Amino acid sequence: MEDTGYYQFVSPIINEVTSLFPIGSLGLDFGCGHTPVLSRHLSNEGFNMVEYDPIFFDDKPALKAKYNFIVTCEVVEHFYNPFDEFKRLYDLLKPEGRLICKTHPFEKEIDFASWYYKNDPSHVFIYQRKTFEWIQDFFGFKNVKINDRTITFSKY
Repeated sequence: MEDTGYYQFVSPIINEVTSLFPIGSLGLDFGCGHTPVLSRHLSNEGFNMVEYDPIFFDDKPALKAKYNFIVTCEVVEHFYNPFDEFKRLYDLLKPEGRLICKTHPFEKEIDFASWYYKNDPSHVFIYQRKTFEWIQDFFGFKNVKINDRTITFSKY
């Protein structure tokens, strides 16, 4: 049975991919978890998807290919070494590639003390708009677009 709530949760990523890439493009669902719902939906839309998760789908050859796009849904906040992980993701993209992330960035309007997102013990890194801009500049992404909780980095 399909979890429509989760589909609604991942639909901003699906919409971003389908608006930017032609059917048949190669994508990586990085950190897909034990049930790769996002990857399944994108496959159903006609995209060629590869799944990688260091715990559930530790497919090392997946980290040697080059991708048109990489999607991460609620993954980047789990990076113990964000620098190394973003470098890896950048290097896995083709020259025209895009990295599409979903996370909940901290904004000054949020009361940090009561913010639910930082209370998850598996969330070891919190991002802000300035963090994404730094990632863009440091790694050489040409653009970063922040749309609520969906962040898209473009190599071109």
